[in-house]
Amino acid sequence: MESMMINNTWLLLPILFLSANYLIQCVNGKPQVPCLFIFGDSLSDSGNNNNLPTSSKANYNPYGIDFPIGPTGRFTNGRNSIDIITQLLGFEKFIPPFANINGSGILKGVNYASGGAGIRAETSMTMGFVISLGLQLKNHRVIVSQIAGKLGSVDKAQQYLNKCLYYVNIGSNDYINNYYLPQYYPTSHIYNTEQYAEVLIQELSLNLLALHEIGARKYVLVGLGLLGCTPNAIYLHGTNGSCVEEENAPAYIYNAKLKSLVDNFNNKFSLDSKFIFINSTSESDGQSSDGFLVSNAPCCPSRLVGGGCIPDEKPCYNRSDYVFWDDFHPTDAWNQLIAIGSYDDPYSSGYTYPMDIKHLVEQETKMELESINENTSQLSASS
Repeated sequence: MESMMINNTWLLLPILFLSANYLIQCVNGKPQVPCLFIFGDSLSDSGNNNNLPTSSKANYNPYGIDFPIGPTGRFTNGRNSIDIITQLLGFEKFIPPFANINGSGILKGVNYASGGAGIRAETSMTMGFVISLGLQLKNHRVIVSQIAGKLGSVDKAQQYLNKCLYYVNIGSNDYINNYYLPQYYPTSHIYNTEQYAEVLIQELSLNLLALHEIGARKYVLVGLGLLGCTPNAIYLHGTNGSCVEEENAPAYIYNAKLKSLVDNFNNKFSLDSKFIFINSTSESDGQSSDGFLVSNAPCCPSRLVGGGCIPDEKPCYNRSDYVFWDDFHPTDAWNQLIAIGSYDDPYSSGYTYPMDIKHLVEQETKMELESINENTSQLSASS
């Protein structure tokens, strides 16, 4: 997300044309996994914060200006990146938020993400109540119990959940709304950046292990983006459009540790689970902002405090030229590039590790087929 100004739009048009065609080709047919469970913050929230006592909300205009039904609680003009990944996986509908879920819809998955949420429970407390990762996991346990009831037993629920995809995109707020606010939180006084990243990874790992205990086997773990390249960071530090490198540095440290955690878990659970890492700070990710006219300012007029869109203010008309919708969150156009790069990274660019989502799903499918073939062979031999 390096801040650049490009003087022509033709660079962006082929990218968005290819993105649109890719989505059209991938939404047809049966979903590649039976269900998808989403954990995270405002980058993935689809409405869980709407009725919470928090200032972290996006259920008002101009949010959702390009979404079919208008504002939903998504912190962008259209879709989140996980919405687009959901389409690429072949789901006919977006995964509903926990706040609105009911009935048999839980068998397709649930979105637990909450704007402002962090790995640490105290993160974003100055904004009011948000649903931290630990509380999201608690909500998931409720859903797992309901799935067991619908399928008839805990064992059948486990077998079903083993085939689902678990997407975890969280951690940015543990810096933006915690570590970078020493006037409210003591963490930057207690830990240096290396220590703090280690503390976050350790707490994240405990939550991932808890997910494993209740059925999770296929994980997508998304790293931090360049926090110092948000319009909010650029404005507050007065860098005249350039990224704030001292706020980018912790993201590299955290992401390196998250990648190591993926290696550790893949070794530890090599027989039954697979973890992949999305490297949001990769310089070779193919997601360069060169094709976007504006990468250092928001499309919607934003509040000085909080960075959200000012209610009912008119946003820019050329939304596909902007990386950022508000002071923190990407536009639908940028989310398309992120989603497609996460789903299909054919050149192994380093953006996904050790594989992309498409190959994660395909690999697990092959493993299941091999198991079926093995069972069939055993039955044939015994008959």
